[in-house]
Amino acid sequence: MKQDFLKKIEQADSIAIIGHIRPDGDCVGSCLGLYNYIMDVYPDKKAVVFLQQIADKFVFLRGSESICNVPQKTVFDLAVSLDCGDTDRHGEFAMIFSSARDTICLDHHRSNQGFGNLFYCDEKASSTCEVLYRFLDEDKIMTECAECLYLGIVHDTGVFKYPSTKEETMQIAGTLITKGARSQFIIDHTFYMVRFDQNRLTGRALLDARLYFEGQVIATCVTEELFREYGCTRADTDGIIDKIRVTEGVEVAIFVYQLTEDTYKYSLRSVSYVDVSKIAVAFGGGGHIRAAGFEAKGPYEEHFTKILDMIYEQL
Repeated sequence: MKQDFLKKIEQADSIAIIGHIRPDGDCVGSCLGLYNYIMDVYPDKKAVVFLQQIADKFVFLRGSESICNVPQKTVFDLAVSLDCGDTDRHGEFAMIFSSARDTICLDHHRSNQGFGNLFYCDEKASSTCEVLYRFLDEDKIMTECAECLYLGIVHDTGVFKYPSTKEETMQIAGTLITKGARSQFIIDHTFYMVRFDQNRLTGRALLDARLYFEGQVIATCVTEELFREYGCTRADTDGIIDKIRVTEGVEVAIFVYQLTEDTYKYSLRSVSYVDVSKIAVAFGGGGHIRAAGFEAKGPYEEHFTKILDMIYEQL
């Protein structure tokens, strides 16, 4: 399948690279990783990354300045979907994928039912960046591509601490470091470093957290009002769920933030045995056994109660 992937890249003159809405580290890393690989190996090809606005902490990656934030009517020879469990996750760029002459989908979400002319999904992989690495010629991965892939792996493994981190993950990370990926810089600058107002928002989210089922479940919510009060955006919520997840005695962490007046984003994490992907899928979302999420319209309390009921069935 790797040779089929590389053959499609080689045969296409124009390539669209598409990630998911509200791109996270793995999405940005995989999209820009493939972009840099193509620019290094096939400099005469036209490659365009289509993503919504990325976080400022990711703009040091080469190619970030070339990301297209608005759809185009161009029909591409090839469209590559990365880190998307379904085509709905392409958001406003869905037509670019569907109109392309050929399509590829690489992913690691267990909820992915399969799409694209060439499809590969490994739900046991730590990240889409790990999956993408397997499809590239290792000898042709340059420093800029390596930094993108390393960043994605770092973010989707929570700096190598999630259960999806396997021996292969660490071997790939080591190889990327030998190719020039700045490990300490990427981890400190993009994963741990936050602004003062982000710290204040996180502190408020922790103060508002509540325990359920004798401390086995913890949950907190950030509303539009809190975003305004602390001068933060939705991108500033990174890391909050990881901080509440490690509370002693907790099996499931729930972090919710408000998207619009009547829409909320729900993130779920579990520690040992609760399958949170089943819950996310029931609400139209997806993800992994220990990390999943979804968006839903309607009163927060109504969906939150249903989530608690579904968690209780597994506890």
